[in-house]
Amino acid sequence: MGTTDKQVGKAGRNEPSLTREQFMQAYHDMLLIRRFEEKAGQLYGMSLIGGFCHLYIGQEAVVTGIQMCLREGDKIITSYRDHGQMLAAGMDARGVMAELTGRATGYSHGKGGSMHMFSREKNFYGGHGIVGAQVALGIGLAFANKYRGTDEVSVAYFGDGAANQGQVYESFNLAALHKLPCIFVLENNRYGMGTSVERASAWHEFYKNGEPWGIPGRQVDGMDVAAVHEAAAEAVAHCRAGKGPYLLEMMTYRYRGHSMSDPAKYRTREEVENVRKHHDPIEHVKHILLDAGVEESALKAMDTEIKAIVNDAADFAQTSPEPDPSELFTDVVLEA
Repeated sequence: MGTTDKQVGKAGRNEPSLTREQFMQAYHDMLLIRRFEEKAGQLYGMSLIGGFCHLYIGQEAVVTGIQMCLREGDKIITSYRDHGQMLAAGMDARGVMAELTGRATGYSHGKGGSMHMFSREKNFYGGHGIVGAQVALGIGLAFANKYRGTDEVSVAYFGDGAANQGQVYESFNLAALHKLPCIFVLENNRYGMGTSVERASAWHEFYKNGEPWGIPGRQVDGMDVAAVHEAAAEAVAHCRAGKGPYLLEMMTYRYRGHSMSDPAKYRTREEVENVRKHHDPIEHVKHILLDAGVEESALKAMDTEIKAIVNDAADFAQTSPEPDPSELFTDVVLEA
């Protein structure tokens, strides 16, 4: 297949190609997540972000490829490695960074921090700190979609460290029993906290975990945004058609430690550098775009624009006020 202005080639992969415009958008969205997370890491090092801070660097293709297949009304829920999902869902970088720094202008008014912010407006139902808990909540969102008679889907993200949680299997059962439109996305980044998946799980083909309940599953190269997009499109179509849940295992990798406090001594520097050099999701798309005739100056200009957005978000966060003490008593009980 030749390269045109509208479509780029397969670059040696087996996935169907995206248009050049789609690759440009994917490059922009992944780069925004990367630069935002790098800045968040800097602010954490300056003690401007407290508590836990789990960065998404390296995993950008997963949420970007999936988000490309969703539409308004579809719902997202995830674990504590959540900044990338927030940005991909369209949440404003200023509001996300302000929440990371505990400011009143943040999405949860400075009370949620890195792990616990959400946006009903963007149908992002939070990062959650209890391992696997968001999966059960995710099928609740899917149940609401079905109850209301819509064809909207729910996407529930979780990691390989949560793959063997009992509540995950209970969620599989209920989702299959009621044919709920829920896409289970298992982001397998090889390490649950500091333990490799080879040491932590007796079973490694996680995409088959839904088979006892008849849930179709697929293992995907989570470092390739086009491959993610193709698999996600199939899963979304399956759910919208009323066929029940779908399980996607995204084979991905995080470049940083489990959280900012993790020195990541359980893996070698050579391992990380090998992934960066040969499998980086952003560099992969960059090479596709250059081969398709996009000028490198255009990509540099995009990077400059994104850095300005991120720097503005950091400045906004640092100059925003801290929450008033009265905020301790708000958002506790919803008055009917």
